[in-house]
Amino acid sequence: MTPVDSRAALVQRPTVCHVLHTLQVGGGEALARAIALKNAAEFRPVFALLDELGTLGQDLLEHGLEVAVIGRRPGIDFGCARRLRRLFRQEDVALVHAHQYGPLLYSALARLPRLPKPILFTEHGRDHPDYRRWKRVWANRLLLTRSDRFVAVGESVRQALIEYEGLPDHRIEVIHNGCDLPQYDPRRPLRSLVRSELGLEEDEFVVMQVARLNRLKDLPTALRAAKLLTSDHPLARLVIVGEGEDRVQLESLTNELQLETRVLFLGSRPDVARLLQSADAFMLSSISEGIPLTLIEAMASGLPCVATMVGGVPEVIRDGETGLLIGAGDHVGLAAQLGRLVSSLGLRQKLGMAGHRHVLERHDASTMHRRYSDLYRHMTLEPAGEGSSGLKSP
Repeated sequence: MTPVDSRAALVQRPTVCHVLHTLQVGGGEALARAIALKNAAEFRPVFALLDELGTLGQDLLEHGLEVAVIGRRPGIDFGCARRLRRLFRQEDVALVHAHQYGPLLYSALARLPRLPKPILFTEHGRDHPDYRRWKRVWANRLLLTRSDRFVAVGESVRQALIEYEGLPDHRIEVIHNGCDLPQYDPRRPLRSLVRSELGLEEDEFVVMQVARLNRLKDLPTALRAAKLLTSDHPLARLVIVGEGEDRVQLESLTNELQLETRVLFLGSRPDVARLLQSADAFMLSSISEGIPLTLIEAMASGLPCVATMVGGVPEVIRDGETGLLIGAGDHVGLAAQLGRLVSSLGLRQKLGMAGHRHVLERHDASTMHRRYSDLYRHMTLEPAGEGSSGLKSP
């Protein structure tokens, strides 16, 4: 990342305001940051965070980027919308990029009355359980305009926006999440070095999961699968990379399952690409996902992956070809599939190579950034007008 170079450059570039709940470490937050910085030479990025700053937000501040914490209160906070509107005016925002639904709602409210700022909405994933919320459907119809555009990170997310949010299908496009693939090495040359640093033995079978420690990632299922796996394969270890609100409960469950010597919690780490080199396999136990960035990173690293068949995961993994799929919450099935990998080097190599080829073809960051750049140009060249209201408008 480079700090802002000159005030002249700032003035010449249209300003894109990225609105998020927070910039804590997470897949959607990391993507929003990457998209903003990749396009910074052409579009000046500013960030509006509804709830809290977060680690990534602090990093952006330290590198000279404009980051504002709006301060949202519980319920529908119209004061939050007013403060967001004030920021749009102060920063002369040309385009609002809202990441997830809450930021979309407040961005739309901030335009009232008569502040014609087009909104680009990216839906990074869905909550669980997912269903049609009529208040949202009506809010979308009243607040969104024909100048707004919608992006889903996968086809399953796109279908959810149509079915549950009532957004018109012809206004939603799919832009798959992408990674900076060259930083992930499928040869994993640092395997022994990283294992030594982490206190892992050479002959241990290391399963890694990179995830925020919250309910949607369903780490209790991962731990129960680890209990079964280590019973059959004593040299198996589970390494969990990530932080979150459920850490204390997960550590307690680890102790309850007597897995203290078999599970390693690393917390939030900035060197995920390096850590993945120490693993033999990757696991994803989520109950809800969009297109998980961590799964793409693992496949880019040549790791065979076992993942739950939720959200956009089947768009990344073809069962038996580029990875293995199991049902959500099925710790027995998860342990069984991981056991197959422990027992078969050939299967690990086959799935790892096929997964690596797949992400090279579908999930390179350059394609993702180019498509967002095209949208930014289109939406800033044709800004919203006073009469451009109505979600159903063409």
